Amino acid sequence: MQRKSINYAASVLLAASLSSMIWYEVSAGDFESAAQLTAGCAGVTGDSSSAEAPRIGSIDVVVEEVFDQANPQENHAPYRVANALHYATREKTIRQQLLFKEGQVLNLRDLNETARLLRGRRYLYDASVQPVACHPESKTVDVQVRVRDVWSMSPGVSFGRKGGANSSSLVFEDENFLGRGKRISIGRGQNVDRSSVEFNYDDPNVLGSWWRSQAQYSDNSDGFAQELVLERPFYSLDSRWEFGIEGKTLEQRTSRYELGESMDAFDDHTEKFGIYGGWSDGLRNGWARRWLTGVRFDSSRFSPTEGVDLLAALPQDRRLAYPWVGVELIEDAFDTTHNQDQLQRTEDVHFGRRFRAELGFTTPSFGSDRSATLLDVRAGSGYRLNEGVDSLFFITQASTRMEGSSLRDGLLSGEARFYHRYNSNRLFFAGLSAQQSFNADLDHQLLIGGDTGLRGYPLRYQGGTGAVTATVEERFFTNWYPLRLARVGAAVFADTGRTFGKDVFGQTPTGLLSDVGFGLRLGNSRSSLGNVLHLDVAFPLSNSSNASSPQFLIQTKTSF
Repeated sequence: MQRKSINYAASVLLAASLSSMIWYEVSAGDFESAAQLTAGCAGVTGDSSSAEAPRIGSIDVVVEEVFDQANPQENHAPYRVANALHYATREKTIRQQLLFKEGQVLNLRDLNETARLLRGRRYLYDASVQPVACHPESKTVDVQVRVRDVWSMSPGVSFGRKGGANSSSLVFEDENFLGRGKRISIGRGQNVDRSSVEFNYDDPNVLGSWWRSQAQYSDNSDGFAQELVLERPFYSLDSRWEFGIEGKTLEQRTSRYELGESMDAFDDHTEKFGIYGGWSDGLRNGWARRWLTGVRFDSSRFSPTEGVDLLAALPQDRRLAYPWVGVELIEDAFDTTHNQDQLQRTEDVHFGRRFRAELGFTTPSFGSDRSATLLDVRAGSGYRLNEGVDSLFFITQASTRMEGSSLRDGLLSGEARFYHRYNSNRLFFAGLSAQQSFNADLDHQLLIGGDTGLRGYPLRYQGGTGAVTATVEERFFTNWYPLRLARVGAAVFADTGRTFGKDVFGQTPTGLLSDVGFGLRLGNSRSSLGNVLHLDVAFPLSNSSNASSPQFLIQTKTSF
């Protein structure tokens, strides 16, 4: 994400690149009015099991341009040129992603979920799907799908800075190639770890189907990476099956850090391959229940890096080949909001519960180098508090290998996020995260720093076997709309955290790390480069000689 920051910043600061940002206002009452309209049609219940429920009549797809020529403030030559240069999303591209079709029994849940799926596409800024006309004589309801494009092509130079480290790239990227919803990216980049030449291709709807293909190749200064995925996922809550094949090969140099400095490094050759599938009864009583299975091959080989002295033990090679089974539960409890993690943009929030567990068994008879039981469990939940003024979200994850009677490479983590809304333009945020590792493999280093929320410190600054970090933030959402190019917000924040236990080099933590700072937020609504540009200044509250200077951060993130 960092490589896109200068593209983003330039589009904000230079009116000549008017292909960047604007806010498409979708009325908060869209779906309320939709419900009122359908309620006016005889027999509409939103329940597809009702014998009297009307069917869907015509489906009208409206793709709005990047700049609204009907708005006098945007009906100027530079905006018209930007629209003329933009390749609009094809109507067919939108239609192949609808969860309903003409003649099908109308169900408002299908309309709401379709809008949510469309809003998840980076080449669309917003989407609404609603009934627009009812015909009692034919018991049909016409539906309109309305989306607004963003500028999806981003050729140019980009720059980012985070945790005291710079990243840059020269890239051509299009999230919506020829208006077909395909992503293609070719470029050259550099970050703290390596320089690389990359190619990426992602097709979320192969030949208009729900099949997805993804290909990635990267020629790096320290090796290469290649990945290929072909899958038909659970594309909606009511999907009945999934199937996929994935493979990945990676050769790279992996550095291990202490106090933000690379202490040693080793070469890592990784190969992964998997076939997986799943089946479901669909959405029943507000829950999607899915049964999962598959086979995986996961091999990692390690060797010393030429010219680098190892200060800690070299990780042991691993070869894991195993079948696995799993279960996934998702509660259908979604809602929309504004000015929470985005600026003046429709946000889809899950206030329900979800759970996923996988259990695998590996033995030498499957080609593994050991016998082990593998477990991975993830859970999350969201809650509305005080009549929607406050909201609280939890995420937990636990993963480990049981080899004999001991746990290996175990990790237990949790995260809590709390939001308190003063009004539509001001919000308080607090976040807490914790991690604890158990007999971690030596290539899995637990680190905190500028890249994990401690904005006043270098990246990968402090290591250990456990970690806790916390953030509090006052968020301000303004109505300032300079040049109709960006929505502007601001934040005042404080971060704190520390690690526990000795790191991989046997060093004990330096103690509690804290920082305070402030920043500017620029809400991206006309470009697929990212959602929010962060311009932050953070001051470390530490006496450490290598972490005493303010940190200046420029980064593009998916949230505030």
